[in-house]
Amino acid sequence: MIKPIFVAALLMTGAAIASGDAPALATGASATQALTDGEVRKVDPEQKKITIKHGEIANLGMPPMTMVFKVSDPALLASAKPGDKIRFSVEKRAEGFVVTSIQPADAAQ
Repeated sequence: MIKPIFVAALLMTGAAIASGDAPALATGASATQALTDGEVRKVDPEQKKITIKHGEIANLGMPPMTMVFKVSDPALLASAKPGDKIRFSVEKRAEGFVVTSIQPADAAQ
């Protein structure tokens, strides 16, 4: 016999998935962090920051704009230079929006 509480849990999970309220299942870091197209405008290794003109960042609900981001690892800035077309991932943390990966746009295809 199927327990009523089990059925209720299944129904609630199904409703959450159908409405988009359920957390996404992830198989790795790339599954949780979508890549966004952008263009490097400025690199500031001393402040561990990068300015990027970017498209919509869907996972953060952010429209296209140009903004300054902190980086999770200063090594991410080593090969970035103004004018580079990139794909990058960013997440919201306590200290603000932080870029967690950067790759050349043509390498992400």
